[in-house]
Amino acid sequence: MEDSIKYSKPNSTQFYRLSQLKARLNVSGSSIWAWAKAGKFPKPIKLSENTTVWDAAEVEEWAQSRISASQKSGDQNED
Repeated sequence: MEDSIKYSKPNSTQFYRLSQLKARLNVSGSSIWAWAKAGKFPKPIKLSENTTVWDAAEVEEWAQSRISASQKSGDQNED
């Protein structure tokens, strides 16, 4: 009889570098840093002295929240 052992795959976290964020969001790097500093954008993660990244899932969640907020405010303006 074969023992069925199920191994769960570890969650692989994906990251965005600043250049990827600028392209993804079509905004400047200074806007991203200003938003992060003001607490309006996910916090950056320092992987090493010269490598800063953002958690892709957090960024996508933030983007979706911005889309939802925009749609809600747009609904209120339609009369």
